[in-house]
Amino acid sequence: MPSLSPRPARIAAEANRRGPLATPAEVAEYLGVPVKTLYQWKYRGIGPNVHKVGRHLRYRWTEVDAWLNAQAAYDLAV
Repeated sequence: MPSLSPRPARIAAEANRRGPLATPAEVAEYLGVPVKTLYQWKYRGIGPNVHKVGRHLRYRWTEVDAWLNAQAAYDLAV
């Protein structure tokens, strides 16, 4: 049976155990989008800020959360 715990509680628990940097797979899971979407956002310059560490892409959780909060600022009302 699926867990009925609210999503914010799960996110808060996740924030306590995650390190400062995240892989694209971790960010994709956190945002609920495919990894391919993150790569498209990077190419278009519209997603969370991404950093190259050697040849690997990494995200700072603080920047992902800031980007996510900025997305909530858009008013969808007409």
